[in-house]
Amino acid sequence: MSTYQDLTQRQQDVLTFIYEEIKNNQLPPSIREISARFGFSSPRSAQDHLKALVKKGFIKISQKKSRAIEIIRANLFSIPLLGNVQAGQPTLAVENIDEYVNLDKLVFSETKIFGLRVKGDSMINAGVMPGDLVVVRQQSFAQVGQMVVALIEDEATIKNLIKKDDEYFLEPANPQYDLIPLTASATIIGIVLTVIRNLR
Repeated sequence: MSTYQDLTQRQQDVLTFIYEEIKNNQLPPSIREISARFGFSSPRSAQDHLKALVKKGFIKISQKKSRAIEIIRANLFSIPLLGNVQAGQPTLAVENIDEYVNLDKLVFSETKIFGLRVKGDSMINAGVMPGDLVVVRQQSFAQVGQMVVALIEDEATIKNLIKKDDEYFLEPANPQYDLIPLTASATIIGIVLTVIRNLR
């Protein structure tokens, strides 16, 4: 079965647009609206993308209605939950997928997204509590001020990236914890996109 990540970027965009229209307006978009949204030169282009989504099992289309697109996949927008990330002292974040977390309500069009469960209280002043799920975009760089997930000798931790006296540090959002220097042994593996509470 095809996954969301198996779609081309334009197919993802079209599917996300359909999802948002159904969610916000309780009606799927028409072929004309899809063509206008993406600047397709003809309705044929929109129809080709819809046929691909039908073939891959994401939607079905009724020939008897003008707005006949229906999303048929449960847990359409989901991310892998890779384990725990320590918001106090670093702890091992095992890259074995524990489960998939449904993010239909958020709708991401990005593919390199994963979730980590937070343990510890070092980020509580940033609104990140033990048991929260942080949604992370996998990347090896970040800007100063962003909340990041860093890997320190195979152990992951979530902190804010700061610069002080021309050096970079991982800063907790709790005065009870110390700064962690971002050295050669520490690697940024992603930035935190959002925090989700009470999923369990």
